[in-house]
Amino acid sequence: MTLTTSFNDSTVSHQTFVLVGIPGMQERNSWMAFPLCLLYLLTLFGNFTILFVIKTKQSLHKPMFLFLSILSCSDLGLAVSTMPTMLAVYWFDAREISFTACITQMFFIHTFGAVESGILVAMAFDRFIAIRDPLRYTSLLQNSVIGKIGLAVLARGVCVCFPAPFLIKRLPFCRSNVLSHSYCLHQDAMKLACADTRVNILYGLVIVVCTFGLDAVVILLSYVLILKTVLRIASHTERLKALNTCVSHVCAILIFYVPLIGVSVVHRFARHLSPIVHMMMANIYIVVPPVLNPIVYCVKTEQIRQRIRKMFQQKKFRS
Repeated sequence: MTLTTSFNDSTVSHQTFVLVGIPGMQERNSWMAFPLCLLYLLTLFGNFTILFVIKTKQSLHKPMFLFLSILSCSDLGLAVSTMPTMLAVYWFDAREISFTACITQMFFIHTFGAVESGILVAMAFDRFIAIRDPLRYTSLLQNSVIGKIGLAVLARGVCVCFPAPFLIKRLPFCRSNVLSHSYCLHQDAMKLACADTRVNILYGLVIVVCTFGLDAVVILLSYVLILKTVLRIASHTERLKALNTCVSHVCAILIFYVPLIGVSVVHRFARHLSPIVHMMMANIYIVVPPVLNPIVYCVKTEQIRQRIRKMFQQKKFRS
């Protein structure tokens, strides 16, 4: 009787969760605030620049750049839905987040992650068509087709992540309401529940396998086909030229999947490591891809680089 009462007393319906900055060193959270703010500003500037350049330059209204604009929108969505909360934690020590805000943020984080993975698959398909059948490239990937692909990727992301908030909402929580990161994740909130979470675990596993796992396999197969096509090209110069068009996309794949794999491995197989390692890996997973993607495409894509250079030269000339 006493045990049951004690258990019932410890089972509460949390109205708020508490986010964590630097574990065990909350007084030093401000150390992370300035770098995070700088990265947030770089993310906004870089991705808005990409979108502006593609929109204003008619010659960039091609499938590759339209997919890149969708990727930039996804990066902006991920950044806007997470980094203000992270900055509030590190800069103002505003660590409390309401239950509703937490599960809403959780939905957007997982949705934009799934969308980004889907866009990387679409971009791999784009590179395959461009190299395999360059004469029909623009006719096969017309604007309407790209729009439908973008909507399909967004719909998939929304559909697969829609149950996550409701699966968390149904759970009773024990006394602790302290999360492990400076933002809300499904697997993080799930650990605080004092009920059977097998449904949540199975859901998370199915989502990972059917989205990120399947997408990774499709991307890998696409590049196998790309390499087979490139090896049939007689000219060595043309081979290098074809492969060079894939460099930016390969970098984007690595930027997205390496932190994703890293944070998954640390969560599952390296729980003995310092909480600071977990914090750093989680922050890298959220912060790095939206910052680096526009930098990579600006550096490696000549058309975008030239357009940006011309914009700054015109601004300098006017001043």
